[in-house]
This record gives sequence, structure tokens and C-alpha cells, in this order.
Amino acid sequence: MVGIVGIVVVLVMVFGGYLAAGGKMEIILKSLPFEFTMIGGAAVGSFLISNDFSSVKHTVKDIGKVFKGPKWKKQDYQDLLCLLSELLRVARRSPVELEPHIEAPDESDIFNTYPRILADRESVNLICDTLRSAGMNYDDPHQVEEVLEKRIEGNSHHAMHSSHAMQTLADGLPALGIVAAVLGIIKTMGSIDQPPEILGKLIGGALVGTFLGVYLAYGFVGPFAAKIKMVIEDESHFQLLIREVLVANLHMHSTNMCIEVGRQNTPSALRPSYSELEDALKGARKEAA
Repeated sequence: MVGIVGIVVVLVMVFGGYLAAGGKMEIILKSLPFEFTMIGGAAVGSFLISNDFSSVKHTVKDIGKVFKGPKWKKQDYQDLLCLLSELLRVARRSPVELEPHIEAPDESDIFNTYPRILADRESVNLICDTLRSAGMNYDDPHQVEEVLEKRIEGNSHHAMHSSHAMQTLADGLPALGIVAAVLGIIKTMGSIDQPPEILGKLIGGALVGTFLGVYLAYGFVGPFAAKIKMVIEDESHFQLLIREVLVANLHMHSTNMCIEVGRQNTPSALRPSYSELEDALKGARKEAA
């Protein structure tokens, strides 16, 4: 919703200010389809040249993040802590009993209690791989923490590709606007024998290219790239929380202390209160009983 409001503000303030200053939309509207075809077409073409098909799909999909915001909400963080609590309790009680849950999470009654988390394959794999490693005596907390840190860093780097691609596109749009403007000037020079009022419109139409390139770059594409980056950074806290809880478990802290470590490392705006989490954990234990 905030993203839509931002787009409306950018459009209204720029064109509203132009009209309020006595500007006329006729020249812009007449030139806009042709300038947009040149600039937009060149931008799309250069984007396709510099990215593979997978990256293009990833970027198009991530544009939705500008309007939807981060995937994980406060309830999801609370559910994650409940999920980890149940898994750790089973692991402490009987590693053999834990095995079916981490080997086939899709069939696990614990995982299936939290379908949104189960649908995120990387988060599920992160949990299962770490618990499996602990069961194989690969339980040095510092080594596991380093492995998890590198894995999460790699996931974040991959997720950031769409933001980098959008920012590269934003950086190139002003130059593409200049290309369109130069073509407009070339067209104008072909009509140099026309009266001033006609030349004025031709030059004005050519300058629409420069305006459009800069406007799209700094008014839309650049902010889109920045918002995607911010959302991805926010979403990465979900996997960081998994790391903190599972590493605390390897340090042999009590299950309650591991979950409290996770709660404390949850972003403040999404952190459940102690009493909220305690009630949720009690409810999860009753369902598991």
C-alpha cells in the first residue's frame, strides 16, 4: 500500500508542479509514446542482455516485494520459535524419534503445524541439515555457526541479485534518455528550415527523452531497487534466528534458553513478548501431547 502511495505522490508532485508552473502537457503527451518506446525498449533489451532467464524471472517476481513488503510477519517468527522448540524437545528426548521429522519434513506432524514455514524450502532445509549434523556428532558450535553464517550469507547474496539488476538498470536509464534526446535533436536538425514555433516543439519533444530517462531512473526504478534490497535484508532475519537458536542448542543451553535467545534476536517490530511466546509454546505442547 505504501508503495502505491509513493508512486502516486511521485506522479502528482512532478506533473502537478509542472502544470502549476504553466507547463503544457501537449508536447509531453505527443512525444511520450515514441520516447518511451525507445528508452523502455532499450532498457528491457539491455536488461535481457545482462541477465540470464532465471535472473529475469527472479527480478520480475521480486518487484512484488515493493508492494507486499517482507514475507515474514510477527506471527511467522512466533511460529518459528514454537517449531524449533518442539524439534529441540524431541531431539533432547530421543534423537531416534527426531529422525523422521528431519528426514521427511513434509510428512512431519510438527512441521505441518506451520504450513507457511514448511513451504519455505530453504528455511526447512537449514533446520533439518543442522539438526542432522548435530546427530552425526558434527556438534562444534563454532564450526556449525560458521557454516550456517556462510550459507545464510550465500542465500542473501543470491536473493540480492534482483536488487542489483534493478539498480544497474536505474543507472543506465539517464544515459538511454540522452540517446533518445540526441535522436530527437537529429530529427530536429532535419527540419532546421521550419519556423521557430515548429522547431520549439521539436526541441521540446527531444528533451522529453532526457526527462523520461532521469525521471524513470530516480523516481521509480532506483527506489524499487532500494525497497527490494530493504525487504530482502528484513527477510534474512528469519534464517538468522534459526542460526541463533540451533547454535545455542549446540552450546547445550536448555531448550527454554535457546528459544529465549531466538526471541531476543528477533527484530523488535516483529518480536513476540515473553508472555505471548509462553502462551504459544504452551499451546503447541498441548497439541503435540
